[in-house]
Amino acid sequence: MVGVESSAVIVRMWEVRAHPEAFGELLSWVCEAMLPKVEVHPMHLSSEVYASTDQRLVVVSKWRGSTPEGFAEPPSHLVARKPQFWDFTQVDR
Repeated sequence: MVGVESSAVIVRMWEVRAHPEAFGELLSWVCEAMLPKVEVHPMHLSSEVYASTDQRLVVVSKWRGSTPEGFAEPPSHLVARKPQFWDFTQVDR
């Protein structure tokens, strides 16, 4: 039977699009300002950062428990639109 595990690790996918001229600055903010504050949370397991060719950054973080820690809002002058996020749990297959 296929289903979602109830005591699973939560995976948060957080995505933001940078203004083209601000991509490097937004990447620095994510890696040097936002993630260090998230990664000290006791329920945090790991984080990975991905970049796309269309000025998007994606952070995939893994958490123990039911609700991941919220991520800070990036400086508005760096982003083309507000960040979006989704939480996932692994499917038992």
